[in-house]
Amino acid sequence: MAIEKLLIANRGEIALRIHRACHEMGIQTVAVHSTADADAMHVRLADEAICIGPPAARDSYLNVAAIISAAEISGADAIHPGYGFLSENAKFADIVEAHGLAFVGPKPEHIRTMGDKIEAKRTAGALGLPLVPGSDGAISDLEEAKAIAEKAGYPVIIKAASGGGGRGMKVCNSPDELETLMQQAGSEAKAAFGDATVYLEKYLGNPRHIEIQIFGDGKGNAIHLGERDCSLQRRHQKVLEEAPSPVLSTAERNRIGGICARAMADMGYRGAGTIEFLWEDGEFYFIEMNTRLQVEHPVTEMITGLDLVREQIRIAEGKPLSVAQEDLVFSGHAIECRINAEDPRTFAPSPGTVTRYHVPGGMHVRVDSGLYQGYKVPPYYDSMIGKLIVYGRTREGAIMRLKRALQEYVIEGMKTTIPLHQALLEDPDFLNGDYTIKWLEEWLAREEKP
Repeated sequence: MAIEKLLIANRGEIALRIHRACHEMGIQTVAVHSTADADAMHVRLADEAICIGPPAARDSYLNVAAIISAAEISGADAIHPGYGFLSENAKFADIVEAHGLAFVGPKPEHIRTMGDKIEAKRTAGALGLPLVPGSDGAISDLEEAKAIAEKAGYPVIIKAASGGGGRGMKVCNSPDELETLMQQAGSEAKAAFGDATVYLEKYLGNPRHIEIQIFGDGKGNAIHLGERDCSLQRRHQKVLEEAPSPVLSTAERNRIGGICARAMADMGYRGAGTIEFLWEDGEFYFIEMNTRLQVEHPVTEMITGLDLVREQIRIAEGKPLSVAQEDLVFSGHAIECRINAEDPRTFAPSPGTVTRYHVPGGMHVRVDSGLYQGYKVPPYYDSMIGKLIVYGRTREGAIMRLKRALQEYVIEGMKTTIPLHQALLEDPDFLNGDYTIKWLEEWLAREEKP
């Protein structure tokens, strides 16, 4: 089927990103928005806009009935969920397809499988992905937990089966702590996600976070688009991403990419997906799969020349992958900075009205943002207000270009994390590519000391 009108079930920069891809493909767009987003850029630019509720996300962007009604009223024939909100909600994908609409995303059963971390780990293992040693599934029996921990080797980590963001996660260093920490993790998981189920894995001391971008056509064909290094994190939230990773060789990339592509082909996976790994001492360990477009997808676009949103839409139309693995060329280096409306030292949210705004330009500089002068950033949603992405022929060239672009970037009327990124780009460890998932929080702790 050819998609003629697509409803964007999201907001902010990703909604604008999807709108732009659609218009370049000759597809009309329908923006849905809360009352707080009536003046948002994607709402202004869309061919049609429909208000679906008040500011609270549960009453608007998570309101399935309102979104489906908007699609029917507007005559849309497809829905793109973006990231966050309903993007990994299998029930929503089911409902979209039950109403005869194309869901620009994976098959609902794959969203469901990979959304359950225990089932995802089991499936990943069956597909041949390398796993972190630990329990095969949910664990509640203390003696069983002790046996598994002994086999994996301490320290171990207890994780919530549902959800993420660091909640329901406890690191255990000895058998004496295991019972108490299992109870604490289960209680946190129940409070945060409504599910007390936990599982246990070996705790990797100082790994990097490396993810592989894959695409499948849903008919048994799949490719990988290389890796992204997302190790710079604060409280399990990514701050800066780059592609390729400074630590992987071409052989390692081809090996793990090939494993992922074959797994997705065997699964019959459809659309975009990201398989996330911890990497330590040359070994990859599967942690989860995101069945959606990632925030950091632009760095992959920069080094491959592929429009990932366009590819998503083509696959949703039933078309084949636009490129074969052997034809895919990785070139140069790209870095993305997430720009948040936050105090760069305390990270307290800082919503407000944009009083002055100037985006950097020049060769190989991209800004994905819905900001404009006079726009009022609402306090109800995620604090990310933009992404600055640069490309260079080398990592060093990309870093120099990023430094220059950050100097040009002006957002006034609120505090932003631009100064944080500028400081990061001066640190020798970052410049050398010598960082892990723990590095940024340790760096921030050092910076706070007088």
